[in-house]
Amino acid sequence: MTSIAGTFSSSSILKNSESGRNGSSFCQYSGLRTVDSFKLDSSKPKGFISRSASKCRGIRAMASPTVSAPKRETDPKKRIVITGMGLVSVFGSDDDTFYSKLLEGESGISLIDRFDASNYSVRFAGQIRDFSSKGYIDGKNDRRLDDCWRYCLVAGRRALDDASLGQEVLETMDRSRIGVLVGSGMGGLTAFSNGVEALIQKGYKKITPFFIPYSITNMGSALLAIDTGLMGPNYSISTACATANYCFYAAANHIRRGEADIMVAGGTEAAVMATGVGGFIACRALSQRNDEPEKASRPWDKDRDGFVIGEGSGVLIMESLENAEKRGANIIAEYLGGAITCDAHHMTDPRSDGLGVSSCITKSLEDAGVSPEEVNYVNAHATSTLAGDLAEVNAIKKVFKDTSEMKMNGTKSMIGHGLGAAGGLEAIATIKAITTGWLHPTINQYNLEPEVTIDTVPNVKKRHEVNVAISNSFGFGGHNSVVVFAPFKP
Repeated sequence: MTSIAGTFSSSSILKNSESGRNGSSFCQYSGLRTVDSFKLDSSKPKGFISRSASKCRGIRAMASPTVSAPKRETDPKKRIVITGMGLVSVFGSDDDTFYSKLLEGESGISLIDRFDASNYSVRFAGQIRDFSSKGYIDGKNDRRLDDCWRYCLVAGRRALDDASLGQEVLETMDRSRIGVLVGSGMGGLTAFSNGVEALIQKGYKKITPFFIPYSITNMGSALLAIDTGLMGPNYSISTACATANYCFYAAANHIRRGEADIMVAGGTEAAVMATGVGGFIACRALSQRNDEPEKASRPWDKDRDGFVIGEGSGVLIMESLENAEKRGANIIAEYLGGAITCDAHHMTDPRSDGLGVSSCITKSLEDAGVSPEEVNYVNAHATSTLAGDLAEVNAIKKVFKDTSEMKMNGTKSMIGHGLGAAGGLEAIATIKAITTGWLHPTINQYNLEPEVTIDTVPNVKKRHEVNVAISNSFGFGGHNSVVVFAPFKP
């Protein structure tokens, strides 16, 4: 979730949130306020009891009936492994180059030149340049497609290729056992904006027939399936900037339930355009550091002033261990589990007791069969917002009592906030940390908040052997999501 920068509170900006629910933005909100502490009843190890808090609904949670050490999944039909990764990012479409740039601490933030932003109060973003879909999308469709779907198709196809699932191989497989679940927070925003503009300026007869299909959020999964013939579970999830993690969680459950052997899952977004940037300016969410755009995204730094909008796509190939071993796939890492929760409190404000985020982390560890002591790396949501950054740290510290050996970094410090694609890109960064043994820095760390006592890998990369990693994503509506990855061990 991304906080509104400056002195404005989300309540003042979205004062009539209930009456405006149907017209609310799909963008993510990280404005978690500093939360009151709450206690876990030690007599009920896995139960959460929310202490009374103003403006929060009381929640009664049941403790687990038995106490036992966490147990990871052992059934090869239910163990989920990562066999391919694909992305489109401000650093290009090669995942090795992407992570090398992150390790170098290079900023991908620059002045916008896709449209005339000279009169905008924010004139910079994590804008993708020199993107090429050659070899993945034919020229005619490439010219018609919204960038959101172009990014999705390229990232998805690259992930399949990385998993040795090219078209010739796919044609020999039972494609009804392979599904696609790539979500988007905002969908084809350019296609939608162009359609509305045509309606207003020229009338309804001038609206392109592609207006609706290329605007709706399910089209990424649909187009990728049409392109590859994948006939398994296929839909999209749109939970603002928690979208990609929600997709990973749902995709894994399809495999665990035996509904698919392989799932192509992730997120895609292309909101660096006039409507997208203008919309975030209107809600005062963005950094206004126009003179130093590369220094604008600075999670946990005292001088942060809002997030930087980004774009792209991140896609994983998630596969049952049984199927991966059967076809001799290269196994990159293991997805251990995940969780999703809702604050059930406010359209943009988090619960004041912090239960939504901390319980999501705890539930993800329970799903993964992992104890808090096993986790030593967090790829944080860390959007560079005044309230959100500290609140996430507070929630992390509630779950992990000893953080002396933990590392935590913010990928958004270099690529900006990819909205619905953020979790996908950050999952790839997390897995790269596992496979390389190097953590990328959180750049622009000059004046760290004193409350942040966890090592944020400031400004310079660090060697770190990851035991278990979590990746956090939160969004408008109180949507919380956490996914858990680890090195693959047979």
